Amino acid sequence: MSDSIPLGTITQEAKPCQLHPQSMCPAFGSLRVLTRIEGSHPVMATDTGCLYGLTFVTHFYGARKSILAPQLGTAELMAGQVVEGTRAAIEVAAKEPGCQLIPVVSLCVAETAGLPEEMLPKKIGNAEVVLVRVPAYAIHSHPEAKDVALAALLKRLGNATAPKEKKTLALLGEVFPADPLAIDGLLRQMGVEATITLPGRSVDDLRRAGHVGALAPLHPFYKETTAVFRSWSIPIVGGAPVGISGSYAWLKAVGSLLDLDPKLVNDVAEGERARAEAMLKAQPLSGRIFVTGYEGTELAYARLLVEAGAEVPYVSTSIGQDPLVLPDEMWLRARGTKEIVYRKSLEEDVAALDKYPPDVVLGTTPFCAIAKERGIPAMYFTNQLASRPFFLSTGMAATLGFINQTMKGHERYQWMQSFFEGEAVDA
Repeated sequence: MSDSIPLGTITQEAKPCQLHPQSMCPAFGSLRVLTRIEGSHPVMATDTGCLYGLTFVTHFYGARKSILAPQLGTAELMAGQVVEGTRAAIEVAAKEPGCQLIPVVSLCVAETAGLPEEMLPKKIGNAEVVLVRVPAYAIHSHPEAKDVALAALLKRLGNATAPKEKKTLALLGEVFPADPLAIDGLLRQMGVEATITLPGRSVDDLRRAGHVGALAPLHPFYKETTAVFRSWSIPIVGGAPVGISGSYAWLKAVGSLLDLDPKLVNDVAEGERARAEAMLKAQPLSGRIFVTGYEGTELAYARLLVEAGAEVPYVSTSIGQDPLVLPDEMWLRARGTKEIVYRKSLEEDVAALDKYPPDVVLGTTPFCAIAKERGIPAMYFTNQLASRPFFLSTGMAATLGFINQTMKGHERYQWMQSFFEGEAVDA
């Protein structure tokens, strides 16, 4: 019998039913980046429903800045007034005090997704006007929407023709504010002259980005942004300063790409490795932990937990698979992680909960709720972990201390589960 597949036969890998909403509109990620730039006054070209929802979550996350938008209801969209309304909103934004940048964000709405860039001004007054296309139906997670927004700004504002600042490093990733300071302090001991962090608050940093000696993506989902730096012939530092082996290898790689003094680099890297080893010995982990979320940093966090002694059989993330993630994936699989799921769904996380019952869950809000119903300690990954220092030995202390504290609550969670299920329990 032939093993060939008959013509017209469609083979498809079985996937669990995905009926639950998996995320808020991913475009939120781009607005989070764009609104935080000083002197930036975004204009959003979309319908009223999207505008309301996205401005609500943007203010919720502390942007403290209004988003200007034309009135685009059904009548305006049908009348083809998208370009005229958007241009009028741009003119209003340009009058804001200190305006240097006007990102024009177009979303999924058919009439606005096709907004013609050539019909928008390139500059108005002192403000650069940059069209940022964020069709959320084509972007699967809010971290990747950050990447789209940053890449659009760099393509327009970055200047790669100026002389390179050969001992300057760009750190790529929206991280806890203390992390870039700690990284910068250590790198300066190696001879690095300056670091800039993207995405950040400064328009000038966007302009300086093309001058740096190397780029270090601290997060692995910035595919389009990394491609911009590659087009500028700027080398990329692989990995991130996470854990013992990860931090040591990262520091050595930075030293090599920036052509720093090898002995000085080695001394700093060895010192950091010793501090990291001491930190792990002081706060070892034991038990089974799930790392699930939509931040895009889940594999790096899992790597740190495994290095500290935890068992992490299951990791899931909303970002897609990418070469920048591959080293962490291979490292985890070699140390016992059984499943790593990209573009995950809530249903896949729940299936893993049945398959590998954990002691602690780090995950999204709905998944944490399901874990708590089963008496399993669970913490919202974004608010509880992404809001703490993470990189180098200084970040390890905050992360491991929090995880250890959380794991001690297992008996209390089981007591609460028994209580609410009406079982007789001792106070």
